[in-house]
Amino acid sequence: MAKNYFYITLLLGFFFTLSVSAQDGKQNSKIQETTVIEGLSLYPNPVSNGKVYITSKNDLDKNIIIFDVLGKKVLQTTMSSKELNISNLSPGVYIIKIDEAESTATRKLIVK
Repeated sequence: MAKNYFYITLLLGFFFTLSVSAQDGKQNSKIQETTVIEGLSLYPNPVSNGKVYITSKNDLDKNIIIFDVLGKKVLQTTMSSKELNISNLSPGVYIIKIDEAESTATRKLIVK
């Protein structure tokens, strides 16, 4: 009887170790997928003139998505210059997501 408990415990330990290592592998791959944009600069912040400037070290085309605090998408565009016109946004706090090549960054944007 004790022999059966030993084998059951050994088998359960093996499956537990296997499932934990599989979960660790998934978490590591998500961490490796996200990279930051080198030299990213977002100014002025807070914005009062309806224009925000976004620059980076590589200065490639950027896909921009702006969300309000409730998570609703309020603006989506692709920009090749440094200037983004946000004059149609109401004063408030927003989240801006910037994608450049394989890199992504998220920042808080305040519009006055």
